[in-house]
Amino acid sequence: MSVRIYTYTASMLSKTKIWISVSAILAFASLPASATDAVFAAPALDHGFQLLYNLDFDRAHGIFSQWEKSHPDDPMGPTADAAGVLFSEFHRLGVLESQCFELDKRFENRPKLNADPAIRARFDAAIQQAQNISRTRLAKNSRDKDALFAMTLTNGLQADYAALIEKRNVASLHYTKEATGWGEQTLSADPDCYDAHIAGGISKYLIGSMAAPVRWLVRLGGISGDKQEGVKELKLVADRGHYLAPFANILLAIAYVRDHDKPHARELLASLRDQFPANPLFAQEIARLDSSN
Repeated sequence: MSVRIYTYTASMLSKTKIWISVSAILAFASLPASATDAVFAAPALDHGFQLLYNLDFDRAHGIFSQWEKSHPDDPMGPTADAAGVLFSEFHRLGVLESQCFELDKRFENRPKLNADPAIRARFDAAIQQAQNISRTRLAKNSRDKDALFAMTLTNGLQADYAALIEKRNVASLHYTKEATGWGEQTLSADPDCYDAHIAGGISKYLIGSMAAPVRWLVRLGGISGDKQEGVKELKLVADRGHYLAPFANILLAIAYVRDHDKPHARELLASLRDQFPANPLFAQEIARLDSSN
C-alpha cells in the first residue's frame, strides 16, 4: 500500500507477515511523541511532527535540531530527529510509494534496499543519543514517562529500519518485542499517554494476522497477538492520541484495505489528505482504491 507511513514492523522466518508501521508519516511516519504535558504543549516539536507528516523533512530537522540544543536532557529531541532521518530515507528509497505492503507474498519477495551509509550512521547516532539520555534518566527515576516513551519509539524505529531497508525480519521482531515492552512500562507510569498504545497495537495486529503455526512459534519467543485487540488499540491511539493519532489512522487504513473494507479505508485516507495537503501519498492511495473498484 502506498501510504505506509512509518513504524514498527516485525516478522518471523520466511512465512512471517510483516506489517508496516511506517509511514507517511510516520509518519511515521511513526512519529515520536512525548508523554508529558510540557512536551505536548511545545509548539516547536508539535510543528516539527506536522512537517514530517507533510514530508517536509529539512524544515522538521531544523526544528528538532534546535530543540536538542535548547533541551539537551530531553530524549525526545534525538528521538524525533531519528524518526525524521528514517522517514526521509524511506522517501528517498521509494518505500513510502511502494504497493507491496498490501500483499504478503509481494512484501516477502521485496528486495533489500541500497541504504546510504552516511544516513545510517546519522540514524544510529540519534538513536544512541536518545537511548543514552533515557537510560540516564531512568537510572534516577524508573518511571520517567518521557524516557520510557523515547525507548518505546526508538526501538520501533529500529524495527522499521531492520525490516523495511535491511530486510532483517528476525531482528525487526526483536526490536518490536522491545518496543512493546517499553510501551507497557510507559502506560504503567502514565495511563493517559495514549500514543504509547501504538507499539502494542501494531504487535498484536501483526502477530494475530499470522498463520497459526507461525503464531505459535512467535509466542514461544514471548510475543502473543490478537488481531482484533490490535485494531482496538490502534483505534484508541487514533481517537485519543496526540502526535501519533494520524499515524494510527494510517495503520487502520492499511488494515481496512487488507480486510477488503475499501469504504472505511477511503474515509480515513480522505481525512488524512485534507489534514496534510502537502503529502501527495494520501491522494495517490485514494485514486488507486477508486480505480480498483
